[in-house]
Amino acid sequence: MRERVRKIIDWHSAVWRSNFSVSSNFVCSGLKLDQVDTCASKFNCKTSSLYPSRSTYGRGLITGILGVSQPRMYATSCVKLLEDQSKETPISDMLIDSFGRLHTYLRISLTERCNLRCQYCMPADGVELTPSSELLSQKELIRLANLFVNSGVDKIRLTGGEPTIRTDIEDICLQLSNMKGLKTLAMTTNGITLARKLPKLKECGLNSVNISLDTLVPAKFEFLTRRKGHGRVMDSINTAIDLGYNPVKVNCVVMRGLNDDEICDFVELTRDKPINVRLIEFMPFDGNVWNVKKLVPYAEMMDRVVQNFKGMKRLKDHPADTAKNFRIDGHCGTVSFITSMTEHFCAGCTRLRLLADGNFKVCLFGPSEVSLRDPLRCGVDDLGLKEIIGAAVKRKKAAHAGMFDIAKTANRPMIHIGG
Repeated sequence: MRERVRKIIDWHSAVWRSNFSVSSNFVCSGLKLDQVDTCASKFNCKTSSLYPSRSTYGRGLITGILGVSQPRMYATSCVKLLEDQSKETPISDMLIDSFGRLHTYLRISLTERCNLRCQYCMPADGVELTPSSELLSQKELIRLANLFVNSGVDKIRLTGGEPTIRTDIEDICLQLSNMKGLKTLAMTTNGITLARKLPKLKECGLNSVNISLDTLVPAKFEFLTRRKGHGRVMDSINTAIDLGYNPVKVNCVVMRGLNDDEICDFVELTRDKPINVRLIEFMPFDGNVWNVKKLVPYAEMMDRVVQNFKGMKRLKDHPADTAKNFRIDGHCGTVSFITSMTEHFCAGCTRLRLLADGNFKVCLFGPSEVSLRDPLRCGVDDLGLKEIIGAAVKRKKAAHAGMFDIAKTANRPMIHIGG
């Protein structure tokens, strides 16, 4: 089998070299051929998964071991960010893509499970969950997170599913927050159980929180999430404020005919409280029945706010911000718009994603994934893992596809990706 794998890799290397300029830094993922037999027998891998694959989930052990050098097409807004960052912390080439974008922000999905069934996130008939044995253990998760932080990542966001339903969430937060070089440990949560857990999570180092809430009407909340719990989410927002989180970010996915009539009601939340309301364009994912008619564009949302609130001023955004940020005269909080569909922010993208099953994803809307779990469990060392990660980052595209192409592209449901 070893010889067969070697021929496969050599053949694909030749094909890739004939079409692209391949960086010699990423010829080997660190997985020695004498480890392949062990991997294949342990994980029932087929030889077809042992070379660069175009499969939707990219679970192959050596998927992405070849780094493709692409022409530098444009200067991004991250150039200054890269210069500033390099003064503070040595940055690994692993985090820099072929367009010069520096990726210092890692989103980690802790679980695929959730205690809500939001319509834009999960198909009506649910999703097939990955077996527990195939999810990253706490030890594996911490090892990979530490690898990223040591390479220059300074912000980690915990997502899901619903991250607070993981029983070891406090221990995970404590270990992550103690990593030297990590400046921000954030979490995106639906807020159902957050109120009672947040005091301890704050003690464990959680210093930023986003709470998802798509309606201020309890009956509509039950319709959108297919569960009850609106009051508990509101309690979590107030608890976060009382604990000193500033701002408390409230994520609202705006959908025409469902909650677009509440845009100004959400903005009103910012009047007296340190809340950052984030109005998000509806995005297509598998199973969420996306339709362009449900999309409320940023320009339309902005018009509604301006017509109802005076003195709205644009704030200076960070080069890597995903949101367009505003403050209204006399308001304690702020309003932001996340415009992934109508005005993408790919040029300043600094985000990478580690999924609960150990797959690594460089773009939310791209179907390509590469497994870090499999080589990790096969004994690949940190250098080998960094080569796999770096090769995937180097293949990141300049921008994601348009919304109509995204809607037709096979991708995972949001609950599997983690947002």
